[in-house]
Amino acid sequence: MGGGASKAPPPLGRVVETGLYVDDLPRAADFYEGVLGLVPMLSDARFAAYPVGDTVLLLFKRGTADEAIALPFGGAIPPHDGTGRLHFAFAVAADDIAPWRAHLEAHGVAIEGEVHWPKGSTSLYFRDPDGNLAEIASPGLWANY
Repeated sequence: MGGGASKAPPPLGRVVETGLYVDDLPRAADFYEGVLGLVPMLSDARFAAYPVGDTVLLLFKRGTADEAIALPFGGAIPPHDGTGRLHFAFAVAADDIAPWRAHLEAHGVAIEGEVHWPKGSTSLYFRDPDGNLAEIASPGLWANY
């Protein structure tokens, strides 16, 4: 970063949205809607946006966001894209870990890992159809969660 006097940045709030890139958007939508119960608030052939708590999970068909998107009301979203298997976690109540385990298993979703963290949190790890590592995590995982 630039030289000059060191000054703390303004505070950040929360992560508003997280984007994942998928090869087959209808297949990914089937998983996130059919298995995880998410309901899209906006979708088209290029992406789907799902509200999750106070944030948004965005699924982009890989390769469709690698050029700037001009918006009809002005401005543009710069290009972005991603490859590889990414990781993200969903927050759940501690009492919901067992029901989520049963729900995932009932839908044929393999639980690849289960961790019981020192502060009492439990994490269940599983993959979406594109190989992204999803986590269901109860409170206590981090100092701020």
